[in-house]
Amino acid sequence: MVNIRTLDPSASPLDYYGSELRREREHAGMTQERLGTCIFCAASLIGQVETATKVPTRDFSERVDAALGTDGRFSRLVGLVLRSQLPTWFQPFAEMEAQATYISTFQAQVVYGLLQTKDYAEALVAAHSPDDLETLVAARLERQRILEREAPPVLWVVLDEAVLYREVGGKGVMRKQLAHLLNISARSWIYLQVLPFSVGAHPATLGSFTLLRAEEDPDLLYTESYDIGHMTANPQVIRERSVGYARLQATALSPEDSAALIARVMEERYGPDGRAVA
Repeated sequence: MVNIRTLDPSASPLDYYGSELRREREHAGMTQERLGTCIFCAASLIGQVETATKVPTRDFSERVDAALGTDGRFSRLVGLVLRSQLPTWFQPFAEMEAQATYISTFQAQVVYGLLQTKDYAEALVAAHSPDDLETLVAARLERQRILEREAPPVLWVVLDEAVLYREVGGKGVMRKQLAHLLNISARSWIYLQVLPFSVGAHPATLGSFTLLRAEEDPDLLYTESYDIGHMTANPQVIRERSVGYARLQATALSPEDSAALIARVMEERYGPDGRAVA
């Protein structure tokens, strides 16, 4: 048998996933080799997941469910596993973001995580955590699943114009990212505005922030620095930031004019095939 090690299922979501995978596989009378053949992967990968030395992907989990007939169990578990791989200081925000019914965010540096393409996210993560690239990108993309729910949160995003010009991952990656912004902002519950350079000083010159609203919880403000996130439900702070956000919305380009600017930058700066137009 490959990679046998005793796990404590209560140690972490990853350990629980691994122990459950082994239990269900053995209950089905399958070896690691046989399951690997069924889901088109190596037996060693099955062993690594079962011993919590490899983080499973959503695709892997869906194929396991199909092979073992586990009625979506691993597809549900993988969300918890991937969230647990996010930086510890970021996990509380990710949990509250997943429960929010209304998300308002201003982003001064990069595209908001819920709207990032895979290639854009990979380029960002590679710049600071190249050793954990695959896992962290998978965890970031997992957050975006809340936008595919039957009742997704309303999402209002204000991007500084600089975000459109900051070349993350190269011109081809940026073109696809801006095209994705145009496509996803066509959804009736996603609003995207650009704060133009011409505004000058504005209420969010201190940096990016996000406001979360949920049905049964108090409103929250989230900000972060290099390696720490901060959430507060202080009513006075929420009031001040909410007013500040309303001023940003009033000052930014309309969603229609913002889309026109994004399209223009996409064509003029990143070209029809990822090359700048001369």
